[in-house]
Amino acid sequence: MVTPKLPRFATYSYGPSASQRVDAYWQPTPAQRAKARGAKRAPAGAAGAQTAARPGVLIIHGGYWLGGSKDSWKYFARRLSDAGYVVLSANYRLAPKAQWPAQRDDALGALRFMKKHARTWNLDPDRIVVLGSSSGGQLATQIGTHGTGTDLVRGVVALSPPNNPFLAYKDGALLDASSRQRKLRQAVVDLVHCVPGSAEETAEAADCWKRVEDADTTTHASAGDAPMLLLHATGDFVPVTQSQGLASALRAAGVQVKVQTVDGVMHASDMLNVPGVTPEIMQWIKAHTKARP
Repeated sequence: MVTPKLPRFATYSYGPSASQRVDAYWQPTPAQRAKARGAKRAPAGAAGAQTAARPGVLIIHGGYWLGGSKDSWKYFARRLSDAGYVVLSANYRLAPKAQWPAQRDDALGALRFMKKHARTWNLDPDRIVVLGSSSGGQLATQIGTHGTGTDLVRGVVALSPPNNPFLAYKDGALLDASSRQRKLRQAVVDLVHCVPGSAEETAEAADCWKRVEDADTTTHASAGDAPMLLLHATGDFVPVTQSQGLASALRAAGVQVKVQTVDGVMHASDMLNVPGVTPEIMQWIKAHTKARP
């Protein structure tokens, strides 16, 4: 007899756009395993075994806010799932077609979907960490500072996040700016649909600056924000200064934050291949998703 494949992966829509999709990875409960085997009822003890809901991780991919896909995180999502987490990996509307704050709205929408349907995956909606890479890291820190961040998630792990897009825009204009920094500079323009820093005193310039300022996570830092682990490589084209400013603002508000640099010329998920980095991230997530008494 062939045992049916266990239901541990599915794609869902969290909004009307084709970009508003999440992939879910989870370990089936004893009852789901029994159903997959064709059993009419769960084995003895299964009901009790499935009562302990699992912690979760929401993954947000990078790509200059212009591209990228949840597909790039399949391997790591499965690794987290194998470690006992319910994992949702999200796509979101991209610039320039979608103007900021559509990207943040979608990240929050994916999180709301995750919480609303928590029972589908035996997820504890109060034990979620968000993990973001590059521009997805900026969206992750935006979630962690949205309102009272700890009401939304237990913590944020961000790899090479451009937390201050205006700083990235300015860095991209420097004489020694790399091609990727220049690309990031243009991506900021595409994200906010305007050229930041205009000296013109017009309504358009004022609206532009409001969007630029809103996209800067530092401006949202306040007491009650989610704890954060922020990582950059020493040779990262998104330098560690992008997280040092945010960390200072968070610490001033009494929020726990750790900024870590990884030796080497690399960016975002590349750091996961450096010995010790992935275990540290896994341990941080575990520590911040423990069940509370």
